[in-house]
Amino acid sequence: MPNPAKSLALVIPLAVAMTWVIGREPDSGTLSPSTLNADEEILFYPTYGRFDEQAQVWRFDVHGKVFEPEDGSFKRALLIATLKSSMRGNVEIDKDAFLSDRIRPFLVDNERGKSVTIDVAGNQFAAGVSAANGHFRRSLVCDAAGLGVGPQDIGAPQSRVLTFTAVLPSRDSRSFNGRIHLIAPRGVSLISDIDDTIKHSQVTDRSELLQNTFTRAFRAVDGMPELYADLADVGVAFHYVSGSPWQLYPPLQAFFSDQGFPQGTYHLKYFRLTDSSGLGLLSSQRATKLAAIEPLLDSFPDRRFILLGDSGEHDPEIYGQLARDYPDQIAGIFIRNVTASDRMDGRFQTAFEQVPADRWRLFDDASQIRDVVIDLAK
Repeated sequence: MPNPAKSLALVIPLAVAMTWVIGREPDSGTLSPSTLNADEEILFYPTYGRFDEQAQVWRFDVHGKVFEPEDGSFKRALLIATLKSSMRGNVEIDKDAFLSDRIRPFLVDNERGKSVTIDVAGNQFAAGVSAANGHFRRSLVCDAAGLGVGPQDIGAPQSRVLTFTAVLPSRDSRSFNGRIHLIAPRGVSLISDIDDTIKHSQVTDRSELLQNTFTRAFRAVDGMPELYADLADVGVAFHYVSGSPWQLYPPLQAFFSDQGFPQGTYHLKYFRLTDSSGLGLLSSQRATKLAAIEPLLDSFPDRRFILLGDSGEHDPEIYGQLARDYPDQIAGIFIRNVTASDRMDGRFQTAFEQVPADRWRLFDDASQIRDVVIDLAK
């Protein structure tokens, strides 16, 4: 059974750091537009919605960031210095080698105190007020008729994703759009790590990690785009959970789209250059991943989950803990073997203690698990 005290301890720090409002009914009438200046932008992150069968309503989050684009030399130098320090060694990379789409999101000016209003299927909602890091987040509620989608409609691909737009002042002709993945109460979901699971990163080599993240084109792990596309074809919902910072969402999303990975929700890490955690910018955080995954499992008690990760950092330990805490929901665990490990190694015996042996496996190539994963999804 889930440990409520543990879950609460993990979630509270995140809730305090963010603007988080408990679910509510649609706001009546027309709300004031978002308080956005002409030189500021909104980036929405994809979230999920769940159908509350008892109340007959959809409950969903809206999450985004308000920022002013910036490319200042001081921030650029600070970021590069922070990245090199985080590698714990001398890494010689010319400042001009950093790809603009990777480094620019870290250089923006985060805008705090900005209220955001959105329009979802003709319903206007107050979506929150941006915090010091520019992020805003709010939990909202709307009945099925208001969204025009009932749980019976989720089987149709065109009904799974609900798009919405920011409500802006009448003089502002720009458009900032987001999406909510409406997920049925029952079915199969895939929770996937990103680095070294579906994208080559070499997390265990800090110098290579820096270069693969900021100076080289992203590369997909062979066979994973095809496997995920096959899973999407049989109706699996996707949640991408990573220790990578939210600033990398735009290039990651573009890479996923280019490679054919299915759309899904993203669950990344909060980071600011002013944070004392700067040296851990590219490190995976066990507590961060658990705080992202446990609410998913709690939100969909009747869905079954497949967990995919790698052996480079803490995925075996995280997934093993989840399998013990949620034994009826975790259908299978698949760990990409990037450390040349053996299944009988003490690490895995400890990580998967009390987890049935047929519930988890190591793999080197996607072809080794394709049939098993597809069968679980069906």
